[in-house]
Amino acid sequence: MITDRLQAGVVCLDLRHRGDPADAPAALHGEVGDALARTRQSDVRRFLVLDDAAELVAHQLLYERLYAYGPAQVLCLAQGGGGDRALRRPHALSPPSAGVLWIPDVFAGAGGRDGRSVPLPEEADEALRPLVELLADAALFDTVLGELGEVLHGVAVPAAQVLEHDLTEEARTRAWRRTLENLAGQDVPAPVLVTEGSPGARTETRARSGATAPGSDAGDSVPAGLGRVLGEVPTGLLADGSCLVPGGTAEEARLAADRALRDAEDGYEQVRRPTALFTPRARAVDLPERLEDLSRALGAYRDTIAGALSDGGGDRLRPEQRGRLLKRGIQLPELPEAPRADVGPGLRTYTERLLAYGLPLRSVAARLGALSDLSAPAGSAARLARLDEICPARRVAEPAVPPPFTVRGSPFVHAAPVFLLAFVAGLWPGLGWALGPLTGFAAAALTLLMVRRRPSRSYDGRLDGGGGTRSGLRLVAGVAGGAGGALTGQLLDLPLWAGAAGLGTALVALGLLVARDWTVAVDLWWRDTETEFAADALVAVDALLVETVLHDWLFADARYHCSDGARAISLMVRGLAETVEERLTTAAAPAARGGAAHTASRSTYSTDRTAGESFAQDGPAQQSGDSWNWDSWGDSSADDGWSDGAADTEQAAPPEYDLPADPWPSAAPADPPWLERERGDGGPALVDTLLADLAHGVRGILAGRWAAVERDPAEAGRVSLRRPLLDVLDEEHAVLLRDGATSAPHFARDPELRPGAAELLGVAADNAARLISTADEADEVVPLCAAEDRRMLSRDPMGIRRVRFAPEAMRRGTEQDPAHDSGAGAGEDVVWTPGGRHAGVLRLVPLRGEIVRTVRAEQRDAP
Repeated sequence: MITDRLQAGVVCLDLRHRGDPADAPAALHGEVGDALARTRQSDVRRFLVLDDAAELVAHQLLYERLYAYGPAQVLCLAQGGGGDRALRRPHALSPPSAGVLWIPDVFAGAGGRDGRSVPLPEEADEALRPLVELLADAALFDTVLGELGEVLHGVAVPAAQVLEHDLTEEARTRAWRRTLENLAGQDVPAPVLVTEGSPGARTETRARSGATAPGSDAGDSVPAGLGRVLGEVPTGLLADGSCLVPGGTAEEARLAADRALRDAEDGYEQVRRPTALFTPRARAVDLPERLEDLSRALGAYRDTIAGALSDGGGDRLRPEQRGRLLKRGIQLPELPEAPRADVGPGLRTYTERLLAYGLPLRSVAARLGALSDLSAPAGSAARLARLDEICPARRVAEPAVPPPFTVRGSPFVHAAPVFLLAFVAGLWPGLGWALGPLTGFAAAALTLLMVRRRPSRSYDGRLDGGGGTRSGLRLVAGVAGGAGGALTGQLLDLPLWAGAAGLGTALVALGLLVARDWTVAVDLWWRDTETEFAADALVAVDALLVETVLHDWLFADARYHCSDGARAISLMVRGLAETVEERLTTAAAPAARGGAAHTASRSTYSTDRTAGESFAQDGPAQQSGDSWNWDSWGDSSADDGWSDGAADTEQAAPPEYDLPADPWPSAAPADPPWLERERGDGGPALVDTLLADLAHGVRGILAGRWAAVERDPAEAGRVSLRRPLLDVLDEEHAVLLRDGATSAPHFARDPELRPGAAELLGVAADNAARLISTADEADEVVPLCAAEDRRMLSRDPMGIRRVRFAPEAMRRGTEQDPAHDSGAGAGEDVVWTPGGRHAGVLRLVPLRGEIVRTVRAEQRDAP
């Protein structure tokens, strides 16, 4: 059969128990053709073949057929035949394009479980599995085949010491469930979306893996290319009033309102001058009339815009609506920008950014749904409510009714300055009794003058907001202060020049006080006239008109396209979340399709041995599982008890197999002595890495749908993506089952940034570093043959070839965390495999020259 593990251009074939060799070529042709179609293409066809050592010659025609598929390299794992005195090899397996690894006993003489002398077939298959997974990697395949080309006859018996890193079943199940839960997510309300680069946009913190750090507000800002369809007015666009027809109704109303506002502001500047109270020039300005004109002009402009908003309502602007807008003096200019062209790339950028940030699918769907709602135009008639908010009719009429004019302040503030000034004026001895009270009378008279010339009254008296001052309080304070000053001056008998100076100072200060009170009172009255509101409302109505012209009339088609596209993508992503939720409910069951075979294999052949447990604890296997050294057997063939005749080797019969009484073991099979297993509970980066892989897979699924979204969003949103997502989930689950996600699936991006094995599996790198280090003591390998079969091995140490190997995941992250780098002390000859979970060393031990017999095609049927 063809095994499930097909990667890097290596096709794995199992020729054991093929039945009648005459019927095998036809069946093999179909299997190899299908396998090559599923395998990555390369210049050379690589075939990893499992075969029975006794059947190599019988399968010679099958090996020859493999070369018919193009330039081929064949690496054969010949299993069994340890009791024979020779290995008969067909000429098709000769170097340099082929090689044979003879495995007389994969358990190295340890036997099966429970002390069986012969392991069961399923035990042997499970023990052979690590070697098949190793050699199925193209880099290690090429290295081993190249080393075999330098070995005598191209045939060697492997001596191995392999460390298998993996996850516990509980950790694998827990990580997969957490990954699916985090991928699907929960239904949560979407945040407020703003355009990227706008004042409300937040800065997102990116983590090393590309996802946002915890606590960041990922996805709150959308790409700037979508800003024009999200209600944001581009800076300077239509700012010159190009949407108003020159001389039209709207422009005339707008200019009239602007003139009225300027006239009112100019009149205010004239009236508020300090000298305006004492000169008749201020009476030339009729502020109430000007404010009435402003109210009338602003109301007319508001009514024109409100009528335009009503005329342009609806889904899309029709020709008759354009005609009505033109009559109102509003035109739709041609813009060089084409916002619809930016919608598709903007939606794709935003969606892929959300997925890259690691947001759950439901959160992504919620944000896309919010984007759809935000970009959907509601029609210009819906903006009438907004017009009422920024420019309500009630407030537009308020400037026509002037507010009352008053001099504000507390009684003390009004009385104290007048009292003090009258007191100073009354210090003149004798005359102070008259000058002091007269100063108080002057202050009261000037205060009454402010009311007389108040800006809240028109010339004809038609418009009068009224007014009031505290002139009486000032009069009382002035009389009291003048009397007090006169009494004080008489008692002190001040000189005449002091009294005159005091009187002059008091009169000047009184004029300044009244001028300041006038300016402050006019400013406060002007603030109450709502003129500032009128100016702001005029600008806001202009902005509302520009926003309506752009987003409800000119950009309506682009906004509908964005809304429909975002809604379609939201439906697709929500469907993906439901598929993940469906898979989550069945996560406890055996993995579907792609992971089923791996799950079955793991559950059948799992072991209860703890990580790093020595095989010497397994009882009968201790002696035969000892590390191999050159002093463990004799120096001559006579000592081995082997005859010199080669012909007898071909006739040697296989030994009898003593099968146990119970052919089906009740427990998991024992590990071979050359294999050490370590099980981790999952590293800190395992779930995040799985999530990142699945996010890349989802991005790949959606990548094939963008053209459909551009063409017909409604139809694209109804297409189910369940099957492609199941394929992605199955492949990712298969990677998790195979090697704990240390290797990347085909849809993952930036595999060189993938965390290392320690961060993914949660296992220490010490044992792996020991196996691939340059120290000689690291090569405590075990030959894959029984003790009595070691006599077939060559005694020449110089003929042995050594191959060290380790997954690339064991040296990833060296710069970030040297403590997790198991390759720091590795030799330069280490083969770093892109995937897998095995590290260790293989020694290719050649056989004695008389052991290997090459049989050509014309000799295969000879006795």
